[in-house]
Amino acid sequence: MTEETSPLTRKLGAFVALSGEELAVLDRLHRRRKTFKAGQDLVHQGQSEQAAYILASGWVVSYKIQPDGSRQIVDFQIPGDFLGLRSVLLHTSDHGIEAIVDIEAAEVLVSDLLQAFARTPRLATAILWAVSRDEAMVVEHLVGLGRRDADARMAHFLLELGVRLSLVGLGTRQGYGCPLTQYHLADALGLSAVHVNRVLRKLREDGLVTFRDGKVTFDDYKRLVALADFDPAYLDQSRPLLP
Repeated sequence: MTEETSPLTRKLGAFVALSGEELAVLDRLHRRRKTFKAGQDLVHQGQSEQAAYILASGWVVSYKIQPDGSRQIVDFQIPGDFLGLRSVLLHTSDHGIEAIVDIEAAEVLVSDLLQAFARTPRLATAILWAVSRDEAMVVEHLVGLGRRDADARMAHFLLELGVRLSLVGLGTRQGYGCPLTQYHLADALGLSAVHVNRVLRKLREDGLVTFRDGKVTFDDYKRLVALADFDPAYLDQSRPLLP
């Protein structure tokens, strides 16, 4: 995979047409590659002086450990996402990050980021856009937990993942590969695993979406969008924003 086709380049390309110099800086940010096994933590909650990562392949989950020891999933990250960037800038991680499948990620030190930002201000702006977009998704998830019923919540979540994956060339309106379990979905959506199973079965029987054998298939995309009242404007990826 060349830097011109890396997931992060595809993602940032929705915001700015990257120059040769900016691509070279991104290439340098990807040089310190590491692999992590499924179930392995990249970052521990409360950890300090850690690096950030750029996810090159695979999926990870961000989570918080509650005082009673239980775990709450905050979000899932896909290729092209930054991992732990906020925690690097704040010096202490307020959440953990765990690989869902075997992954490859590029380790990025804070000094790497500062040098990259100083050399290429447009690239710094594009990364700020990507981080702001991630924050907008967290807000949307909070709205979903408080305002959407279980069917709409699930539909919205699966549609959002599809839009995110399409940006990095890993999803279409027909569907996408998805390694999440029903337990992952339950934790992220504030439902029980039994309820998740029931909701997925209903959506499948209604001819809207099928989630089976690690693949999400949109059986009727338009009707699913209508059920979820899904407006992807908060994802802000309809056109390049900077020349």
